[in-house]
Amino acid sequence: MLAIKQLSKKFGSLQALKDVSFTVQTGEIMGLIGQNGAGKSTTFHSILGFLKYAGKISWHDQPITEAVFDEIGYLPEERSLMPKLTVEQQIVYLARLKNKSAKEIRPQIDDWLAKFVVKGKRTDKIKDLSKGNQQKIQLICTLIHRPKLLILDEPFSGLDPVNVDLLEQAIFEAKKQGAAIIFSSHDMGNVTALCDRLIMLKAGQVVLNGRVDDVREQFGKNHLFVTTDWSQERLAQLPQVVKVTQLAARRFLLQLADPAAGPEIFRQLTQGQYIEEFSQQAPTLDEIFRMKVGEQDA
Repeated sequence: MLAIKQLSKKFGSLQALKDVSFTVQTGEIMGLIGQNGAGKSTTFHSILGFLKYAGKISWHDQPITEAVFDEIGYLPEERSLMPKLTVEQQIVYLARLKNKSAKEIRPQIDDWLAKFVVKGKRTDKIKDLSKGNQQKIQLICTLIHRPKLLILDEPFSGLDPVNVDLLEQAIFEAKKQGAAIIFSSHDMGNVTALCDRLIMLKAGQVVLNGRVDDVREQFGKNHLFVTTDWSQERLAQLPQVVKVTQLAARRFLLQLADPAAGPEIFRQLTQGQYIEEFSQQAPTLDEIFRMKVGEQDA
């Protein structure tokens, strides 16, 4: 288990982090979200010992020492590979930094290249690969030593949907093997699809912390999706409806001032008859993100 308690960090007069606390269990995926400059990378750099900080960070109740680094896989936001090395040389070099032998790693390389559908051979130089394939090689370097703690800083950046799916599968595989995983992303779809829990930072402080479904439920089920022959104007007259958005022919999103109005809206809209769609939901993480980011500081 990764445990962070009252983590604080200043850069001069800038308070980058203030009393940040959370845990990441083994076999759990945690999403770290927030605007640019919210403190996500500073959190990662503190865990990795790149920065001096106030507070406490532990891995299985012990300080993170050099010995623990062999158990960590880290993908930085800024990608960096050595362009003159071959794919095999690059992978083996970084794996040896994690105390894995070349003899152990070399037989695995072809399987990993196939897993990530890399368009290139192990003998190709890094500089001769496309940018997307270079990113895949760096992902392989992060994962091939099978880390027990996996830290991914914007891992989906620049990936097309097919390659996002490949990375998601690799993350789920690492989770199945018992890794504690924490990653940052600006794509709330990735966070919703992958995460067991999330942390949201704003100006270096935690403003949301919990299971994804629980976080959404905090905001109430004020989104009502209906498919009906009623007009947009007529739907707007239903109780507690503050906004009606037409999504498609006959399909609408009703935003409610009070989620408790759902049963009465259902009664009026259906009048005891069949209705094709009536789905009352909490706001999406995208909407929650915008709400929290837009809040004025106290």
